[in-house]
Amino acid sequence: MTYNSIAYEVVDAIATITLNRPEARNAITAEVHRELTDAVARVLEDMEVKAVILTGSGGSFCAGGDIKAMQSSNPSFAEDKLRFDRVHELLYRLIEMPKPVIAAVDGPAFGAGCNLALTADFILATPQTKFCQVFGRLGLVPDFGGLFLLPRIVGLQRAKELMFSARILGADEAKDLGIVYQIVSQDSLQGDAMALARRFCNASTVAIGMAKRALNRSFNVDFHVMSEFEACAQSRLRGDAYVKEAVRRFNNKEQLEFIWEKFDNQAADAVSSQK
Repeated sequence: MTYNSIAYEVVDAIATITLNRPEARNAITAEVHRELTDAVARVLEDMEVKAVILTGSGGSFCAGGDIKAMQSSNPSFAEDKLRFDRVHELLYRLIEMPKPVIAAVDGPAFGAGCNLALTADFILATPQTKFCQVFGRLGLVPDFGGLFLLPRIVGLQRAKELMFSARILGADEAKDLGIVYQIVSQDSLQGDAMALARRFCNASTVAIGMAKRALNRSFNVDFHVMSEFEACAQSRLRGDAYVKEAVRRFNNKEQLEFIWEKFDNQAADAVSSQK
């Protein structure tokens, strides 16, 4: 597929999907949805991709749905329901993506754009970022998965407050609520997102995928169901080549391939060398 409204590239095993309608603050249209669906399918099929960055161009992440298109269209209930069913298929693939997803957010992340960011495992935001569950201002309920995602991040009462009020949320408050993982500068946003994504290039994608699926369901099942999943997943992974190599390295007192703190040390060394 040729992309007109998004950009897609893979560099160093990291896929970057960029919403690319800066003239409309990257508002989501039917074309954006089709292209996102195709890009996400490419990520899932590419075994070389280890992590995904989702971002927007032109100083905006995503202003939400295309309000102008809403005014000019008059779909039937069945047509609109089918459209949302397809949107939810895309969101399910993003939420269940067996690879870490990082949203690099700058500027407005409103409505559907806010909830698209929430599908990520980690959100990096600039001080200029503004989140808003704007639906209430238009007499709508939150869509794009917000009713499912937001309360799991901020809790039920706070999710009600943000959705009912439709107020704007700054980056600092969003970080305090657990929505934002880290606040970074505009100039370093893409570089910081890439650096975070690179941390996972030596991790086990199979293990991350299994853990992610389990965590996504952990609010909806009891201890016994989750314990059964844990036992099956761990038993499956023990025979994995990645685990066998890690055990060999550990027993031979060799450095493991995936050590989170190693990246912190490398970053500190790079800073020191520049002084």
